[in-house]
Amino acid sequence: MKKWFQKSIIITVALLTFGLISPDHLIWEQLLDQKNPEKSLFSDTESLRHEQVSLSKEEDLKNSITVAAREQAYIKFGERIGPVIQNEFDEVIFPRIQEAINATISNTGQEKVANLAITEQPSGEYHEKIFHVYNNETRKDLIRFHVRTDKKPQEGYYFNFHYHLAEDNYTKHYALGEIYWSKNTPPKWLS
Repeated sequence: MKKWFQKSIIITVALLTFGLISPDHLIWEQLLDQKNPEKSLFSDTESLRHEQVSLSKEEDLKNSITVAAREQAYIKFGERIGPVIQNEFDEVIFPRIQEAINATISNTGQEKVANLAITEQPSGEYHEKIFHVYNNETRKDLIRFHVRTDKKPQEGYYFNFHYHLAEDNYTKHYALGEIYWSKNTPPKWLS
């Protein structure tokens, strides 16, 4: 679909629904990904970009993915959230992310390890995605790392870090931990 036509449809729907479905609503992201899968996999400008990590040694691969994972997490946090939660994230959450990545890589067949990569663009706004570790040949995710903002009554807002595995079709949440924000609403991701 032509880009100008897509934008026209998005603006028209936003106007007709009186702003209920805004131009940056999750529905558009999912709709565009389904209708144009090639664009969502290979576009450098608007969609996901993938960092291909093809190393021969499993340890080098684990280290490379771990470094990229940390970088993607801090990109997701942005300049407003990152400095506030940095210490607790580095001490509590990130070691658990490393363990999950290492376990996934260890459980992957030796011939598939060299094809593992990590997504480069975390989602913004209030979406959960931090990064995914995927097989570069099949384009299938092996493990998905997410963070959700939870509001607990009388306590305030928490960031709930968790991951999903391909083994159970991404249905189960595997908890990594929570970080307390405050009673005030946290800013949007990537801000």
